[in-house]
Amino acid sequence: MTAQTVSDAGSGAPDTPPAFTVRFWGVRGSIASPGPDTVRYGGNTPCVEVRCGDALLVLDAGTGLRPLGEALMRQGGPVDADLLLTHSHLDHICGLPFFAPAFDPASTVRIRAGHLERERTMRSVLQCMMSAPLFPVPVEVFRADCTFHDFVSGETLAVKPGVTVRTAPLNHPDGATGYRVEFAGRSLCYVTDTEHPAEGRDPAVMDLVRGSDLLIYDCTYTDAEYAARAGWGHSTWEECLRIADEAGVKRAVIFHHDPRRTDADLDVIATAAEARRPGTLVAREGMALPL
Repeated sequence: MTAQTVSDAGSGAPDTPPAFTVRFWGVRGSIASPGPDTVRYGGNTPCVEVRCGDALLVLDAGTGLRPLGEALMRQGGPVDADLLLTHSHLDHICGLPFFAPAFDPASTVRIRAGHLERERTMRSVLQCMMSAPLFPVPVEVFRADCTFHDFVSGETLAVKPGVTVRTAPLNHPDGATGYRVEFAGRSLCYVTDTEHPAEGRDPAVMDLVRGSDLLIYDCTYTDAEYAARAGWGHSTWEECLRIADEAGVKRAVIFHHDPRRTDADLDVIATAAEARRPGTLVAREGMALPL
């Protein structure tokens, strides 16, 4: 399915519900991991395209943002997009300087983040990343109508008419934000880069995802691996399914794969997850889902 197909999915008879679709452009965590062992699931870092009717939301701006931007520009016409960032660790923002619509004077890009302390802004973070000796050109090189909107995790955002975005703080070093996108009676939750508590479930996460149609969750580790990585700010695919069961989530998607995880490794997880909770998916680049 092409990006154009996703954006046109809601056309048809007048009584056809508006399209609510998700497409994965980057599914890997920590660092991009291209190579022969990651061909089928993909090696780009987090980037998820969400279409709510005519509205375009982009969850995170990892290396997957570059191919998404190129696909958007091939569609023709200006791009109007809201980029919702979970946090500003490099694997989630390093695609921003390579997002083609940001260089198009006719396009509009709103960059939103809710994890930063008040003395810092997302614009200042990006300015730091796009400065010598780390990067050859500054953020001012963007030619689109590019604006930055900082909020506090826990706020509800009205990004577009008919589209509501609820947010919640996540348990991750330097902070992170989880998102719940509600549109046309359906809901999508994006909860990545968070660590579950040693006992029970994280109440902020449970409140955010309860009853959702689709949950995309940080599954960097397995339960067996987690003991040696406690405090690193990530979770497991088994915890994802426990949350989905307790919160009444319809379908869970395993996401933010460890960079060392091969296609064969992910096949094993996919088989185990399907047996544990039928319908569970392992995210792969190019995978498109309707809600």
